[in-house]
Amino acid sequence: MRKIGFSTGALAKGDFALALKFLRGTSVGVIELSALRQNELWPLLDSLELLELAPFSYVSVHAPSRIEEGTEKKVVDALGTFAKRGWPVITHPDAIRDFDLWRSLGRLLCIENMDNRKPIGRTAIELRGIFEKLPEASFCLDLGHARQVDPTMTEALVMLREFKSRLIQLHVSEVNTASRHELLTLAAVYAFRKVASLIPESIPIILETPAARNQIEREIATAARALKEAPAHPMTVMH
Repeated sequence: MRKIGFSTGALAKGDFALALKFLRGTSVGVIELSALRQNELWPLLDSLELLELAPFSYVSVHAPSRIEEGTEKKVVDALGTFAKRGWPVITHPDAIRDFDLWRSLGRLLCIENMDNRKPIGRTAIELRGIFEKLPEASFCLDLGHARQVDPTMTEALVMLREFKSRLIQLHVSEVNTASRHELLTLAAVYAFRKVASLIPESIPIILETPAARNQIEREIATAARALKEAPAHPMTVMH
């Protein structure tokens, strides 16, 4: 059975404590703590010892997607606190300026493929250049980003074949043409099934879908269907 959870930023933008509250009593056993905006990183760091994370068998942290000039070392040092706990640090490649700084995170630095808005990290070829500079880094495959870049999912297949040994986490959502995350649709479910056979069942799946509290379990069930190899019969996805 696949391990499926949520990004705190998807459930409660900028409020990780509220997102964790929403997840109490659910089936969620994996979690990504979001500090997607730099000003969210420091409260998360300050609250680290108080977070109730016992229910989660897997925890990762999403690094800021933009880093203010002159603060990169401070941010990497802060992210190192999470890495010392063994938590992967999910990072957008375009946020990195000084690759030497980020190498200190080793394999716990987890590079995510990007959407069409970004200048790098969108394709396997572009990711190859990033991994040449960060040879120890791991990989977070964002299926929504990959589908936006290439709706046929061929690019996602290439990424999986080339970087499968680095893969430690998945991001799953619908990503629209404006690069916003949405709830999973039937079209996304069928698209993601094209690559499901290449994704080991042990890889944690983090949903970035903006689910309301009463939609959490339904989104998890939809994601589970999306990561099956092929549909057994026609499905409906209702929101």
